Amino acid sequence: MKKIFLVCLFFAGCAREQTDLREQSKKEIIAADLAMCDMAVMDGFNTALLAFADDSVIKPEEGKFPVIGKSVLAEHWKDKAGTKGITWAPFRAEASKSGDLGYTFGNWKFTTPDSVFFGNYFTAWKKQSDGKWKFVVDGGNNIPAEDKRYRPI
Repeated sequence: MKKIFLVCLFFAGCAREQTDLREQSKKEIIAADLAMCDMAVMDGFNTALLAFADDSVIKPEEGKFPVIGKSVLAEHWKDKAGTKGITWAPFRAEASKSGDLGYTFGNWKFTTPDSVFFGNYFTAWKKQSDGKWKFVVDGGNNIPAEDKRYRPI
């Protein structure tokens, strides 16, 4: 009976540790996502995405083949900081049980001098060996207008 009790305690402790790891990773992913947005407002969209991109990044492009690899993406965006008029915030985030992969899903807003555009985005994140989060896939779509059902987390 003691053995069964100890085994149950062990697995309960492991499950709690996995939950804690997932929650901590989820918070870190959200923080990385928001930090990337802050950098985009200050330094430009392309500059921010390159700073947060994993070496094996995949960046889909509307009507084109995706750009694959950070060095290829850097060359693709060479000398283009990108817009400072786009902001975003996640309303959903998840992390793997192992705490090394996760995603954010949220809304973006792009403001120009005469228009405002809205959309949704997804970003897949991978924890690096130094503990930082880098994204491996990022994409999104346009929506007709700001959807009040989705709120940043």
